[in-house]
Amino acid sequence: MPQCEMCGAERASLTTTKVEGAELELCDDCKEFGTEVRTQSSSSTSTKYSTSSSGSKSSGFSSSGGSSGGGSSRRRDMFDDMDEIAGDYDERIRGAREGRGLSQEDLADELNEKVSLIRKLERGDILPSDGVRKKLERKLDITLVDGDSTDDSEWSGGGSTTTTLGDVVKRKD
Repeated sequence: MPQCEMCGAERASLTTTKVEGAELELCDDCKEFGTEVRTQSSSSTSTKYSTSSSGSKSSGFSSSGGSSGGGSSRRRDMFDDMDEIAGDYDERIRGAREGRGLSQEDLADELNEKVSLIRKLERGDILPSDGVRKKLERKLDITLVDGDSTDDSEWSGGGSTTTTLGDVVKRKD
């Protein structure tokens, strides 16, 4: 029997739900914490939304028509509009700085930031905030954002549905 990826409860049916940017298979109790998403099902009895058969608790999504919105649109998520920082941002910053003959101190002075921030960014210890990222991109004439998101394949429905957050998270100990 499948397990809910949030609470671990074993249920006969789970619902694909987007919670803070991640698509999870959740039980009816936990699906209220996110946005229910449409799934492409290979069975002939697929519905517009992946819903349970009970239908007693509805959180704004009903499979019976009557809504005035577009049929194929989904609820917007705040993570849809966010830029994704490139995985090698630290190397890009260091390479561009050294290519211009600047020391970390010089770059920090020109950006009006602390030298420790530049050091941490170049070591890959922290991600740049949007303001610092834009300053670095302007000053060093580089791009720190991935144009095409190649990591989206990890979250697509192509793989097994038994992946949990613990399988994806990389811990720093």
